[in-house]
This record gives sequence, C-alpha cells and structure tokens, in this order.
Amino acid sequence: MKSGYGLDAETEIRILEVIRSAGLLSSAELIPTFLGAHVVPKDMPRAKYLKLLTHELIPHVAREGLAEFCDVFCDRGAYTLPEARTIFRAAVRHKLKLKIHAEQLTRTGSAVMAAKMGAASADHLDCVTKSDIALLAKSKTIATLLPGCSLYWGLPYPATRRLIDGGVAVALATDFNPGTSPTLNMPLMMSLACTQMRMSPAEALTAATINAAHAVGRGDRVGSLEEGKQADVAIFDADDFREIPYYLGMHTCWMTIRKGQVVWSRENSCQGEQCENHKTHDHSC
Repeated sequence: MKSGYGLDAETEIRILEVIRSAGLLSSAELIPTFLGAHVVPKDMPRAKYLKLLTHELIPHVAREGLAEFCDVFCDRGAYTLPEARTIFRAAVRHKLKLKIHAEQLTRTGSAVMAAKMGAASADHLDCVTKSDIALLAKSKTIATLLPGCSLYWGLPYPATRRLIDGGVAVALATDFNPGTSPTLNMPLMMSLACTQMRMSPAEALTAATINAAHAVGRGDRVGSLEEGKQADVAIFDADDFREIPYYLGMHTCWMTIRKGQVVWSRENSCQGEQCENHKTHDHSC
C-alpha cells in the first residue's frame, strides 16, 4: 500500500499512519510504501518540494518506521531522472528500500537507474528498450506489470514477451488506485496478462505469486507452497489452475488461508446458505 495522494507533509504522514493502523486490524499483511514523490504539488516550487521530501519527509518516515519502501514516479509530468536519483539517494541514506514508477509514458532511463541502485521493483515499464531489458535481466529488480492501467486508460500493454524471453523476472499487480486502475481483481489481471500480453497461464500464476512476493521483499517466506514457508494459501473452485485466468473477471476463489488460519471462505461470506451466485461464481456473492 502506498501514500502519494496527499502531496503535503501532514497528509502523506497521515496516509502512512492509516496504513499502519489498518495493518493492525487486518488479517492481511500490509507493506507500506512512501510515494511522496508522486507528482509535484501545484502550489509549491519543485525545488522546495524536493527539499521537503529529502530533508524532512523521508527522514521522518524512516525514523518513525512508517514505510518500508520509498517510491518515485519518474516520467513526463512527474519527476525527472536527476530528481528521482536525488530522492533515491536520500531514501538509501535513511535505510528505506526502493521502488519506482518507470518508463510508463515515455522512456526516461529510470529502469536502468532502478536496476543499478538495487530497487526491489520497477513498475509499469511500458516503454522499455532492448538495452533496458538486458540490464534488468542482470539485476534483482522485479518488473511489475500493471495491465489494469493499460486497460482503463486504453494504453498499449508492455512488451511482456520481450521482458520474459530476455530473462527479466516479471510480477503482476492490480495498480489499484482512484485515477488509473480502480480494480482489486487479481484474477482479471492474470486474464489480461494471458489474452493481451501473451503470457502463458503458468507465467501469469508465477507473476502473481512468487515473483510478486519478491517485488515486496517477501519471496523468502511467502509466494509459493514450500516446506518452511508461511502457510498463505488461496484455494480456487477450479479443476485446473488455467481456469483462474480463463474466467474473465469472475471471482472463483473459494477460501483464503493466512499463516495457516482461514481468514475468508465463500461459505462464510454467503452465511452458510447455498445461493445461485455461489453456483455460478458471481462476484456479487
């Protein structure tokens, strides 16, 4: 979960505090990211806001333990490559891990910077080049692709086959946000990955699980069913894993287990009643 919609010190901190409070109440593990560098506020000069980020907000966020990652939107209309590098260096000084919105609308060189500086993930990557892919493949940076944004905005999808065939580890995410991808439906992202981005069902499943876990620094303990890992399990009402992306936008998850405990089941959500929605996988159930 990310901040980035306050763009002033008070609201950005408040968003991160809400994420922390929600994490204490939720059965899910919420991993906070500070995205104060989303866009530059219209009512503040660029240089002044950049100084606020690097000299006040990042130190405060790190000192109070409000975020694990620091993210930057490096693109046309947002932050330049030198500005993003300055923010990254401040984050590293204060021991925050790195993420970046990279190469979405234009190629800026941000994917290369992310790989060289050890970012956990570079998100979007709609405009990557062959040389970018070669460098990402040699790094530990996960390429997090966001098909919901391409669908909602009517934008071209990223060159997924070139990334995968080039040796880049690819993850999938919803990019859930109010402006460009208002959806929480991960199986739909897998469907788009298969139908629009030419990923195989197995590649989409890997991208939505173990690679996604590595994108948030959790691949050593979640993201796959292995001995010694945390028992986080999603059970689907399906005869074959390929049915998960096959059913377009349908909710076929039957049960969710976290740390070995059932935290959600369709039967409980239907209050134990057999309903028509239950039979037909209707999302409204």
